[in-house]
Order: sequence, then structure tokens, then C-alpha cells
Amino acid sequence: MSATRYLLILPLMAVIAYMAIVALVYLSQRTLLYPGAGAAPLPEPASWGETVQIKTPDGELLHALYIRGDSDKPCVLLFFGNGDRVDNYAFLAQALATRGIGLLAISYRGYPGSTGSPSEQGLLTDGIAAFDWLSAQAGSGIVVLGRSLGTGVAVNTAGQRPAVGLILVSPYLSVLSVAQTHYPFLPVEALLKDPFRSDLNIGKVGQPKLFLHGRLDDSIPLSSGQALYHLAPEPKRMVIYDRAGHNDILNDGMVGDVIGFVEALKENRPLNPVTDGTQSEADDQRSLTGSASNP
Repeated sequence: MSATRYLLILPLMAVIAYMAIVALVYLSQRTLLYPGAGAAPLPEPASWGETVQIKTPDGELLHALYIRGDSDKPCVLLFFGNGDRVDNYAFLAQALATRGIGLLAISYRGYPGSTGSPSEQGLLTDGIAAFDWLSAQAGSGIVVLGRSLGTGVAVNTAGQRPAVGLILVSPYLSVLSVAQTHYPFLPVEALLKDPFRSDLNIGKVGQPKLFLHGRLDDSIPLSSGQALYHLAPEPKRMVIYDRAGHNDILNDGMVGDVIGFVEALKENRPLNPVTDGTQSEADDQRSLTGSASNP
């Protein structure tokens, strides 16, 4: 093959290879976005709480774990991350239970114990169904808590239902924006089926909001969580954990902040005032940002 012909064929081969990558990403995107779907079955008996089943309006059956709290305290409704599972949250359930706070954690459609296959619309439907089920059980309101992928479900749920508060752990502006950050060489906007546009929904959430994010998060950049925070209406507060990443944010400091927020809602206390700067090491090197400051 002559050098000239080779130089003509090489760009064509590069284009074909690129199109193959684009096609592969498009066809496998839901496997990539929902890695916890189809994981190993949940253990029996449950690692915490009682097992309940929640039926969705479109006929799916969701597996969930539930601990009932005191009738005069809000209950937490948990939407976990994309590779997570409900039995991983015994630590949170136990910590909340010591303060009389209940917890409901659902397994999204297609995740262990639940029927169906995951999609954005499916998960958003699951979130509303879980809230409606819990509202018939809880006596003093519901605090919606989302982590990572689950923050999109949480924002949508709190925007459509009368939650008393919203907690977002490692939130994103949108899955679309995060995907664009990680795959800048792909036409993500044209490919993505499930963009989870929290940026378009956060304005509907007028309830008190607590944002929690690790400064070292390399899965969902802190800048994405900060951007969502700035779009959110008052009242709101952001806590940045200087030494935490995406997974190690689930520590005693975070649990303490969650409990403090829930109890403040119960007692009708306002969010903490603006306190800039880094706290002591005993406080997990947290930077506390109030609603009027710039995280």
C-alpha cells in the first residue's frame, strides 16, 4: 500500500473507530448509569428494619427497608446512589433510631428485590410512590435524602410532594453535565437517555435544604454541587467536607449533620447562620457555607 493511500485510509479508520465507540456508549449507557441493577439478591433476614413492598402507579413492586420513628419526629426517605443497595445503610438507620427518627430506603426498579428495569422516568416514579407510601405511615412529615444519583430523584420528589426538608449528599447540577465532564470527547447531549436535570427542578423546592459535598469528590465534582446550590431558593445551607471524596463522605460527621438538620426541622429552628472558614479536625475539616455566601 502506498504512503498516499495509507494517509487517506487512516482518517477513515479513525472515524469508524470513533463511531463504534459512540455506538457502544449509547447502547450500554444504562448499564453504566445503573451498575447496581441486577446485583446479588438482598440477604434474609434484612440487615436492618422491616421489609416492605411498595407498588408503583405503573405496576412495579419496590423492595424497601423501613424503621418507624417516634410519631412526633420527621421520617427520612432515602434514595441511594447508582451502585448502592438498601442493606448498606444499617449505620444510618441505627444512628437515626437512637434519636427516634425513622428511615425508609427503597430499592429502585430493577435493583435487588424490585421488579422492572431502571430509567430516569422509572426512578422518578419510584420516588413519588415511596413518598406517598411513607406519608401514610409517618406522623410528623418527611425529610427526603438523596445521595449521588439519588439526589436527582430526591429533588424531583421534594418538588412535587410536601416534604418538610431536603438533604442532598454529593449532588449534581445534572447527570448530563457530569457526563459531559467525564466524556468531553463524546456528543453526550445527543446520546444521553436519562439526563436527570436537577437544575431545572431545584427551583420548585421551597423547603429547607442541606447540601453536603466532599471537596475531593472525583465522581461528581464539587463545582457541580455548588452550581446546584446557587440555583436553589432559600432557605439552604451547604457543608463542604475538605478531606472527603465521593464514597468516604458517609462518615460520622455526615450522619451528625443529617441528624442535626432533621432535629432542627422538628423544633422549627432556622438553618445555622453564615459561618465561613474551615472548622477543626475534630469536625472532619468541614467548611460551612451559609445561604448568603459563596462556597
